[in-house]
Amino acid sequence: MDLIFWRHAEAEDEGPDGDDMQRSLTPRGEKQATRMAAWLDRQLPGGTRIVCSPARRCEQTVLTLGRKYKVRAELAPGAMPEELLTLAQWPDGKMTVLVVGHQPMLGQTIAQLMGMQSSDCSVKKGAVWWLRSRDREGAGQTLLVMAQSPETL
Repeated sequence: MDLIFWRHAEAEDEGPDGDDMQRSLTPRGEKQATRMAAWLDRQLPGGTRIVCSPARRCEQTVLTLGRKYKVRAELAPGAMPEELLTLAQWPDGKMTVLVVGHQPMLGQTIAQLMGMQSSDCSVKKGAVWWLRSRDREGAGQTLLVMAQSPETL
């Protein structure tokens, strides 16, 4: 199973009336999302299941991809890695899943799956981390397929 993490692109520091869920992408964030979406569109297999945080900045990010997606409350700011992994059906799911979400949840999930000593991994705004689960001689492994930043596209 492939599990792809896409952190929302750069967003305003504050939303209307201080509402974190309503923060919008900045012009730079819109460019980051567009560049990454063009790259992802060439890489994603058909039938990829796409799930997104209900935060405005995440929806704006995923909309640049131009594919169907589902908004899931389990991915809102403050969500925990266990919620993400349950939603994605990791590691036993049969399809590729793309998750559009937030730090620190994405970094915490990556750190957990990769067996990092730190409990968190830094994920840049607009970046994608692509992980794969596989069985090797009866033991489950997590592989880093790639990590891509929008600035290098």
